[in-house]
Amino acid sequence: MPAHTALITGGTSGIGKATAELLHSRGYRVMVTGLGSVADAGLPEDVTVVRADARSLPDIDHAMEQARRQFGSLDLLFLNAGIFRPGPIESTDEADFDALFDVTVKGNFFTLQKALPLLNEGASVVFTVGAGEGIGPAMTAAKGALLPLMRSLALELAPRRIRVNAVSPGLINTPAYSKMGVSQEMIDTWARDTPLGRAGAPADIAEAVAFLASDAAGYITGDNLVVSGGIGVHARA
Repeated sequence: MPAHTALITGGTSGIGKATAELLHSRGYRVMVTGLGSVADAGLPEDVTVVRADARSLPDIDHAMEQARRQFGSLDLLFLNAGIFRPGPIESTDEADFDALFDVTVKGNFFTLQKALPLLNEGASVVFTVGAGEGIGPAMTAAKGALLPLMRSLALELAPRRIRVNAVSPGLINTPAYSKMGVSQEMIDTWARDTPLGRAGAPADIAEAVAFLASDAAGYITGDNLVVSGGIGVHARA
């Protein structure tokens, strides 16, 4: 039986990289896109790394052509590309606002559009969204736009048996925090506020994505899987 195939955007670090490593360990043929260099990605040698900017339609076209030539078709499209621009409305400028929507909404929309001819019947599409507010209104708006988009696509693609879902991470200890100058001590402080008492690891989200891509989730579409260590559970109780 041919190996399953996966394309992961934003796959050279953090959640995307962890997902690529997990799927590769389970026999998937994996391609990732990102702005990081091939040398710096540190992925297994047979994971293909394509340098691509999620905001650029020519870059998206290039990545899809690479996937077509190398894999022929896709079983999983993990739309994980994103940028981190938290902050209150007073300090959000037009450039940050445009970048958030260009990557998070436009980039994901057109990546899926251009991947449609490659998706097998029964394929899985997974969006990375987010859990809760508190990350700034612009980021919340950009991430929030993905949930209704995901549900609409789940209905539209259901006749092809393509399942479309989302995973919403809570506090996940990724390199994005260190790049912003957030200390491990601060992350540990935030983590104490989660019911499980710890920050999540990228591997926690990778496991959720692998589940949504698997036959075990064969009757799940249009849903949002929150992986947050229980953040917000009191509000939902």
